[in-house]
Amino acid sequence: MRLDGKLADRRGGIESATEKGKSSSKKSKRRQKKPLKAVQTLFNTCKEVFADGGAGTIPSQEDVRRLSSILDTLGPENVGLNPNLPFFRCIDSERPPSITYLHLYEDSKFSIGIFCLPKSAVIPLHNHPGMTVFGKLLFGSMHIKSYDWVDSESSEIVAPTEGLCLAKVKMDAVLKAPCETSILYPASGGNMHRFTAVTSCAVLDVLGPPYSTPEGRVCTYYDDFPYSNSSGDTVLHGEVDGYAWLKARAEKPDDFTVGSAEYRGPKIVNK
Repeated sequence: MRLDGKLADRRGGIESATEKGKSSSKKSKRRQKKPLKAVQTLFNTCKEVFADGGAGTIPSQEDVRRLSSILDTLGPENVGLNPNLPFFRCIDSERPPSITYLHLYEDSKFSIGIFCLPKSAVIPLHNHPGMTVFGKLLFGSMHIKSYDWVDSESSEIVAPTEGLCLAKVKMDAVLKAPCETSILYPASGGNMHRFTAVTSCAVLDVLGPPYSTPEGRVCTYYDDFPYSNSSGDTVLHGEVDGYAWLKARAEKPDDFTVGSAEYRGPKIVNK
């Protein structure tokens, strides 16, 4: 069967226009920006949030919410992790499990990194002087115990022995992923904390600003002891639960070891 010449011409014109439309659509799609990787979005937001920050500077509530909302969406797949990687295995049963740190980024304003903990691994009680810290449990279960200092001058607390300082428990609980981002501030929110891996787990940390020995932001480790009123102090009105005495250690615990490994997740582009 033969098509009428005019109909053939019209059909050819329609097909030609359709092909042009398809070609134009493809070019348009190529011109569209690809959606940013979650890690890149995190980095870009950190760069904005901590741009004017420094020791003791707390981001605005809006910026805290903005950064938290991004971290809340992150899971292990966004950073190239899964529980079967060697980082999460306890190799030597006679020694405390070693922890692995994956470095993503650091400058004078903020740092991003991931701690990989095998089951039963412990990050000892330590502080974050002058820092605002965002922590996101990517997978697994982790017990967190955190403290804030009690103002000894206003409460007239008397330590039973020299070197002890009173602290109030901020958190003493097990977190299980998925869960919301934890936030601590220079003087509140649980600035001193200890992590214990109930199962193998990974936690992403954002520090603003990061530790810096030249600038005096040095990590201090602590031992904690049960609070008692043995000194005769009555300022706490007999309240014992929820408090502890903390004593700074001269050095980090001998059984605490952290190794480093290459981060193999989506790369961060610093434009």
